[in-house]
Amino acid sequence: MPFPEPMSIEQIRSLIRDVPDFPKPGILFRDITPMLANGEALHTAASLLASPFEAIDLVVAIESRGFILGAPVALELGAGLAPVRKAGRLPYETIRADYALEYGTNTLEMHVDAVKPGQRVLIVDDLLATGGTVGATISLVERLGGEIAGISVLAELLALHGREAVRPHEVHSLISY
Repeated sequence: MPFPEPMSIEQIRSLIRDVPDFPKPGILFRDITPMLANGEALHTAASLLASPFEAIDLVVAIESRGFILGAPVALELGAGLAPVRKAGRLPYETIRADYALEYGTNTLEMHVDAVKPGQRVLIVDDLLATGGTVGATISLVERLGGEIAGISVLAELLALHGREAVRPHEVHSLISY
């Protein structure tokens, strides 16, 4: 059933709740689950995340909330979907990329055959913070021969300068904090 009218960015933003001190004291977590539970908001967000991009062959979605947004974005674009996951969660042969955390490092993986050389790839996630997970994902896609067409995120934490960390790639974000 089609939705009568898209929601505004401000309406979508109003459905993202702030959860103080999660997952640890001092962190303000942006919880998108109320937005995801609203069909009109989810539909509008997916359409807006996809709208600046054309001729995309593959959406690469980052674990875990990126999966939720990446699938409808891929449908909007008529593209395939490939997951990027934390280490040890994919069943087939993978390539890996490490990225820095506040204290230590983490690892992302994707299947060795997830991206074909020359494919135009859109990276989708819920949040751009420091750019670490997106940067690692860029590395994986480029190592497999994919061409990064852009990065599309629901929200961006401007104070953490993630956009600068993923230059020269285009970042499209719906909401800025």
